[in-house]
Amino acid sequence: MANLKEIRNRISSVSSTMQITSAMKMVSAAKLKKAQDAITAMRPYSNKLSELLQSLSATLDESSGSKFAEQREVENVLVVAITSNRGLCGAFNSNIIKQTQHLINSVYASKNVSVLAIGKKANDAFAKQDRVIANKSEIFDDLTFDNVSEIAEMLMEEFVSGTYDKIEIVYNHFKNAATQIIITEQFLPIVPVEADDSVNLDYVFEPSKLEIVEELIPKSLKTQLYKGIRDSFASEHGARMTAMHKATDNATELRDQLKLTYNKARQAAITNEILEIVGGAEALNN
Repeated sequence: MANLKEIRNRISSVSSTMQITSAMKMVSAAKLKKAQDAITAMRPYSNKLSELLQSLSATLDESSGSKFAEQREVENVLVVAITSNRGLCGAFNSNIIKQTQHLINSVYASKNVSVLAIGKKANDAFAKQDRVIANKSEIFDDLTFDNVSEIAEMLMEEFVSGTYDKIEIVYNHFKNAATQIIITEQFLPIVPVEADDSVNLDYVFEPSKLEIVEELIPKSLKTQLYKGIRDSFASEHGARMTAMHKATDNATELRDQLKLTYNKARQAAITNEILEIVGGAEALNN
């Protein structure tokens, strides 16, 4: 059994750790509320814009199709992996890294796959494989639509120029503080919905149909990427809050166990001292 000083040091260490994890939990909870409100307010607009764009794209014939909807034979693939810049958030980052690795090793095993890292954790994981074409980790320092638009414009230029035939986004979809869903979403080319009798495609266009679609597509793609990063940002704080909550509970349980062990060791030491005193007194009497 460890001596009393060692147990006291461990109790002090665990208590300090518990204070840190508890503080991190409260900070993440405060940030989560703001991030959750932002993504909740944005989703209806983003979903409606995507729905409108897909419906309009379905009315375009192949000869007048958008350059962003061009279907090419897939040889070069770009995966946009959205993680966080910091750890201590459970499996949040490792899930994205595993899914991206699955795309590289299985889905696009015979293709040339590159990675655009949004978040230091993704950059650290794939830089070793020499797959990272750019690291946009600084986006989380000032997460605004304008800053995300610059990344989206770069992705659109890479696709239109033919550098990549397909671009996919991998991120954590925010469901609630305890649940994040891994989403793999096609960014480019645009996939139009199939026109059928159940969809009303009888539109009157002013100006031309193609001009409207060409105006909507960049805006929709920027919104799609911004929504993915916002989703991931909210998921990060939810995952960190949950992880720190569990860590605090575990630290509390460990501290209680150590205190019990300390009390037992202290009682044993006192008992031994009493026995020594009694033994010494008896020896003097004899």
